[in-house]
Amino acid sequence: MIALNVIGLGATNYTLKYVDASFYQVARGLVLPFTVCTSYFLLHSRPSLRILFSCSIVTFGFFIGVFLDAISVSLVGILFGVVSSAITALHSVVIKKALDVVKGSALELSWYSNLLTAVILLPLIIVMGELPDVMKMLFQPEPATVSPGVAAGQFKTFIWGSLITGVIGFMMSLASLLSIKVTSPITHMVSSAVRGVAGAVLGMWLFGDVLSTGRISSIATILGGSIYYTWIKHVESQEAAAAPAKPGYERIPLDDVEAGSGKSNPE
Repeated sequence: MIALNVIGLGATNYTLKYVDASFYQVARGLVLPFTVCTSYFLLHSRPSLRILFSCSIVTFGFFIGVFLDAISVSLVGILFGVVSSAITALHSVVIKKALDVVKGSALELSWYSNLLTAVILLPLIIVMGELPDVMKMLFQPEPATVSPGVAAGQFKTFIWGSLITGVIGFMMSLASLLSIKVTSPITHMVSSAVRGVAGAVLGMWLFGDVLSTGRISSIATILGGSIYYTWIKHVESQEAAAAPAKPGYERIPLDDVEAGSGKSNPE
């Protein structure tokens, strides 16, 4: 789980490095289809045809933003977005399993995962060759200035930015764990889709990103497919609860049968 957390965080950061904040939701638009596939292979949750149709809507929305948008987009950013989507889907399923280890305590799991992720990221800064840039940002002034307060200002900005993003990130991690705990890994993806829409709007407002017709259509299609999936899951859960129990006898596991026969025939 920690490894997926680190890889997913890196892929997400590199996605934001190469694409605009308003395109981030589109680049990571395949989270729901990937999660359905992961849940099928790891949790043995077989999707219905209606769920597959909702995934096809989301996938179609992804291709709208990638191929039909008038604004050119970095192929590397899209690739990192796809990797981030796949890791996020797998991470959600692993979290569902990991909650059993900590007896369902989402707060403990969020604390351990964030702490160990931070510990692992520290040596990765050196491995990826980012340590000189970090030291330069923190302690050296800008070449175009001679003011000694520039480095101090950068360090202050870094500390405040890390504090704010750290607190908000921990709260988002806790909220995600609680969402997965009380629902399912796939239903959790709907809240992520809505969060992505909010991020696109904030990117346009704060950074001046352009929300073209292609991007708006793509985001709307992805969000619509996610909402349609939620409605399908709600209907299917009600149908499963209302379905009468199938008549018949309770099957006995083969191991129990062999164990019982062994007791009656000691020789």
